[in-house]
Amino acid sequence: MGPHGKLEIRTLAMPADTNPAGDIFGGWIMAQMDIAGGIAASARAGGRVVTVTATDMTFLKPVKVGDIVCCYCDLKRVGRTSLTLHVEAWVLRHGQGERIKVTSADITYVALDEAGRPRPVDPPRG
Repeated sequence: MGPHGKLEIRTLAMPADTNPAGDIFGGWIMAQMDIAGGIAASARAGGRVVTVTATDMTFLKPVKVGDIVCCYCDLKRVGRTSLTLHVEAWVLRHGQGERIKVTSADITYVALDEAGRPRPVDPPRG
């Protein structure tokens, strides 16, 4: 089974992003997932959003230097001022072969107005 949701970002795992064991640092993967989710949430909310929570973060497999990391986002829930996305990170090992699911999480964002206060999430756009 493949990824769920829309591809929001693709990036290359680099040596500078490794942990002491030589694998890609989990915090870097989380940051890529949050960036992808923020892009999707901002588009859906019609403006600025901030991250509120990340839950059910599961690291399934390591990410290696040279892997292409692909983050997919699927809208899970829309509230009055917030929305939750299921975000999955998949890799292409050295840019080739089958995609491998490495991490997933549910990330919630809150829509903000110009003054930084929560605002209603706009309705979907055609």
